[in-house]
Amino acid sequence: MNSLLFTVAKGGGGFVTFLFFVVWLVSVVGLWKIFEKAGKPGWGAFIPIYNMILWLEIVRRPGWWIILIVIVPFANIICAIIVIFELAKSFGKGVGYGFGLLLLPLIFFPMLGFSDAEYTPIKREIVVQT
Repeated sequence: MNSLLFTVAKGGGGFVTFLFFVVWLVSVVGLWKIFEKAGKPGWGAFIPIYNMILWLEIVRRPGWWIILIVIVPFANIICAIIVIFELAKSFGKGVGYGFGLLLLPLIFFPMLGFSDAEYTPIKREIVVQT
């Protein structure tokens, strides 16, 4: 019985830990490059809540959305999906690329970060009621 699950159960989880670290590192490097393209500090990709604040700034969503993303169950999933699709739109990518970012982030975030796609802020109209 030499399965990976058996190896991890016996305490040999070093490979799994290493694999997790590699996946995390690739994701953070891709996010770093995306932040730099958008004029934000790349090192912000390493700081958990701060990187969400930077995402919200890039897609021009209000800062209070961080409360929805961090605290409110189910709303965080919906807000995260919205932010991901708007991130794709901010770099001139379509809905298909947004689905790539959502479903295969390990591939599509580095692709977006290292591509020649340019950041174009989303224009939001402010509605003033009189």
